[in-house]
Amino acid sequence: MSWDVLLLHLPDDITSAQDIPDDYAPRPFGPLHEVLATVSRAEPSADLSDPTWGDLTGPTWSIELNIGSDDPVDSIMLHVRGSGDDVLASAFRLAGAFGCKVLDCSSGELITPGGPSGWHAFQEYRDRAIREG
Repeated sequence: MSWDVLLLHLPDDITSAQDIPDDYAPRPFGPLHEVLATVSRAEPSADLSDPTWGDLTGPTWSIELNIGSDDPVDSIMLHVRGSGDDVLASAFRLAGAFGCKVLDCSSGELITPGGPSGWHAFQEYRDRAIREG
């Protein structure tokens, strides 16, 4: 079970998935080789040995980076597992490197550094499901 966030370019006036026009096509991040280089600069410890599925590990969390095989790359899905708020810093560091926004797939809302996110709600849900499961 993971908390999923999507990194993608969106116009400034978009604040949630509901605001995205049906015909919207995000500006690509760039060619796959450039995207991998950007990820490596933003997060030097990222394992990109599989260029379509990167891995990033922190002290209490992990992120799978679903980069995909499309070239150019138009978005990156982050599958976040574990606990600890420092994982958000990595997500925003990646978003900053691409000049893009972070969409919380569980709420459909954009998240910003220091703002609310679904990360805490996801951890509570996951922990409750484990206890009750």
